[in-house]
Amino acid sequence: MNDYPPIHRPGDMAPIPDRRNPVPPLDDDGLGGILDDTAGIHPGIDLIRDGLRLLALDHLTRDQTMSILAALAGAEQNLADGIGHLVERLTSDANPALAGLAPEVSKIVRFHGERYRFETTEYGSRPHAAEACALIDG
Repeated sequence: MNDYPPIHRPGDMAPIPDRRNPVPPLDDDGLGGILDDTAGIHPGIDLIRDGLRLLALDHLTRDQTMSILAALAGAEQNLADGIGHLVERLTSDANPALAGLAPEVSKIVRFHGERYRFETTEYGSRPHAAEACALIDG
């Protein structure tokens, strides 16, 4: 049974502590700092931040750890690649907020988004995450 609330509200998804084997807190120089620095940009970003915090602080099983690693970066279809595709979309003509850019600036912005997506999906760290999953699996 899941003890988390059925409706997401930012900050409500704090993990239930496990006193036997506590999960260390986030460090301010790593993930904790990134999560703090990206607060309040957009509700979608806040949802992602809450999800990352939950994943980092929850007391996971090995199977959950493997599944999460695969979903984040190890599987053929993963969220790291999804972020690459989102960056490409946000820098393309599909984003009406960029309609007022000068054509030459728009072209350069689009190039950088396409390049980010390409490098993320083609040269990302999928093999490392997949190998970590395989090692955990035994």
